[in-house]
Amino acid sequence: MKPLPIDRMMRAARCALGGLTLAMLAPAAVGAAEPAPFELPRPALDILVMRGDQSLPIAQVPSLSEGDRLSIEADLPDDQGARFILVSAFLRGATNPPPKDWVRFAETWKKKDKDKALVLTVPKGARQMVLFLVPDTGGAEGVLSDAVRGKPGEFVRATQDLNQASLDRSRLDAFMAAIKAQENSHPEYLRSVAPTLARSLAMKLNEECLSKVVEMQAACLLDNRDALVLSDVHSSSIAETLTGAPTDLALQLAATREAGYGFYSPYIGVVRDIAKIFGAFSSPQFDYLPTLSVRKPEGMSLLLNAAPSFQKPKSVMVVAMPSIEADSPPRLRRSGDAPICVARAGTVLPVEGAPLIFSTPYAREVKLALKTASGETVDLPLEARADRGGYVLTGDDAPPAFKGTVQGHLFGRWGFDRFEGPDFMVQMPDAGGWTVEGDSAALVVGRDNGLVLKGGAPACVESVMLRQGEGAPKPMEWKVQGRDALALTVPLTDRKPGALSIEVKYQGVAQPSAIALRSYAQASRLDGLLLHAGDKTALLSGQRLDQVESVDVNGLLMRPDGLTRDGAVDRLRLVGQSDAVALEAGSAATARVKLRDERSVSLALTVADARPQIGLLSKDVSLGAPPANGKVLALNGDNLLPDNGQLVFSVRAGEGTKLSASDAIEVAPVEDGATIRLTAANGLRLESPYVMVATLDPKAMAPSLFGPLRFRLLRGGEASDWQPLVTLARLPQIAAVSCAAKADGCTITGRDLFLIDAVGATPTLDQAAQVAHGYTGSALKAPAPQDGKLYLRLRDAPDSVVTLPAA
Repeated sequence: MKPLPIDRMMRAARCALGGLTLAMLAPAAVGAAEPAPFELPRPALDILVMRGDQSLPIAQVPSLSEGDRLSIEADLPDDQGARFILVSAFLRGATNPPPKDWVRFAETWKKKDKDKALVLTVPKGARQMVLFLVPDTGGAEGVLSDAVRGKPGEFVRATQDLNQASLDRSRLDAFMAAIKAQENSHPEYLRSVAPTLARSLAMKLNEECLSKVVEMQAACLLDNRDALVLSDVHSSSIAETLTGAPTDLALQLAATREAGYGFYSPYIGVVRDIAKIFGAFSSPQFDYLPTLSVRKPEGMSLLLNAAPSFQKPKSVMVVAMPSIEADSPPRLRRSGDAPICVARAGTVLPVEGAPLIFSTPYAREVKLALKTASGETVDLPLEARADRGGYVLTGDDAPPAFKGTVQGHLFGRWGFDRFEGPDFMVQMPDAGGWTVEGDSAALVVGRDNGLVLKGGAPACVESVMLRQGEGAPKPMEWKVQGRDALALTVPLTDRKPGALSIEVKYQGVAQPSAIALRSYAQASRLDGLLLHAGDKTALLSGQRLDQVESVDVNGLLMRPDGLTRDGAVDRLRLVGQSDAVALEAGSAATARVKLRDERSVSLALTVADARPQIGLLSKDVSLGAPPANGKVLALNGDNLLPDNGQLVFSVRAGEGTKLSASDAIEVAPVEDGATIRLTAANGLRLESPYVMVATLDPKAMAPSLFGPLRFRLLRGGEASDWQPLVTLARLPQIAAVSCAAKADGCTITGRDLFLIDAVGATPTLDQAAQVAHGYTGSALKAPAPQDGKLYLRLRDAPDSVVTLPAA
């Protein structure tokens, strides 16, 4: 995609980023003045929102709803000299002026509550709300009412920008407060805490600060704070993602002379944009002064970037209220799939994707619900901690019934509504002890040994120690493997054969669990070489096969390609490096095994029968049912299998191979990943001893199975060579395609749009629009189609192009 000229990029950035604009600060030589920051506190507003039989302070309400009842009162000092009129206005869109009765007034200096406060009900059809504090002036009510009703679109834009900037300011304040807290208490932790804070709050982190001396790190991190705030993916817009990740676009422009070497600052952008909007309303009587809202327990405190004027033109303070729309709960994701031990308070449940949970009180009463296999449940309270990268367990430990592995579900309140978070696999120590997986006699002195222990809660292991005889225990390396295993590295390089024990200690448990084992001395030994007729790969079995350099069989030179252990036996896979005369099945041969110490050992073998072989005969892809209300993607050829479709393919036995009902076909990704085995019980049918028909249903496969797939025949312990089969592509759900003027292109709406890599107007995808990785929006901008169709390249099938009707 060709880069846009800088002027077009700047216009695109302003349109795409909306309230979170890309501001350019020109240096003094260019002559651009830096707008003042929002640092002047006061006044404040006490606002209570009532919905049904519930009531919440405005700080805990992410969005308003039709029918909400509001109580709004200005929190002014008792010695307030200037009188202010409190004005509220509901808006119903940029092109629809509100009725007169949607603009209300209250005189804040009155003694009676009913006169100095606004008691409102959000009317049906309202979409935005704005508040004003205006010095008492004759005719102020009429001027404000005419301004709001005369150009509602300007106030709609202003409320959106100011509200978003206030949310961004909350993230900045949370970041600064956490950095200062560490600076005052544990400055040495800043190097580890700062990156976690930046990820949690979506902040721009200057990595160079962390290389400075401890005393200078905090000041460096907080320098240029207006440049710290990056886009919040929870509220990112469609246009942001189409143009490119907002962060990337901001950083590209920031380094250019044309962009004034600017900073990515929402506050500066808001100041300039709002100044332009409100400039149209300036009069000898009033000027408009934007404010940022800082959420407090009882309401909101206002921050100004200029001192209000009480002389003409007097300052009208503009306060943005939350939008009037359905709540959008945070799209929380867990960070990683490993089990988490919840044996102690303070355990972190890592989450990402919603910075506002750390910087606002929108998310409240957040808990982790646990449920045992017997049905017993308990809710553990959580606290959001940006410096820890997620939610932290508070309060008491889980009840004694919760042992081993338990499924946990994060949930809470988002404003008035319940929101559902991710699931976690959590563990608590149990009394089941540990067992060795496989043969414990595989421990051999003279080298490090791998060992797997099975137990109930590996995530809760605090330490693993190795003890031999009466000697002192020594710590061992370990890592959690799956939900019930510990993978250990047993260091026996300098040990003697004999009894030893491994001691595994749980968190919060006084006594460790000991596993008695024995290590053995072992010499190099070659047991046998398995080589099939016609193959260039072989399998060598024995002990101490890590010493094997190469194997030569009648001119076929093979080298190691992976060592595994099967109990007490090493198995070394060998891959041919040269061509040689094919050996016939049943013929005798001699293998020359060269060791790393330059010794050679002869090993007699008998060439085994050829492995079973099959070839792809035909295949047919059937598409799934078209969506009831959506667009159908057209796929080209039979090499692309949609995740809602089905593949029927047939295979023919190779020479010397006969098929049977006990055979299986294994399907797997070309890269490492989950596999699926097709048998007579799940989609495999035998047409004859030479032809077999298989049915592959993506809906029955693991979610991690996608992209190019391959297949092979399994028979007993033997397998044929891998062969390409089909490309499994997960399809986005396209709801609609709407196209405006050709210059403006089209908008694609739907779900799972992150599965699209690029969208273009031609089959060759010239000048296609790229979709950012990890895109979570529900709409995409696309170029205008040239033949009534758009063309998509999917992430799972980068070599194929699918067609999307644009009409």
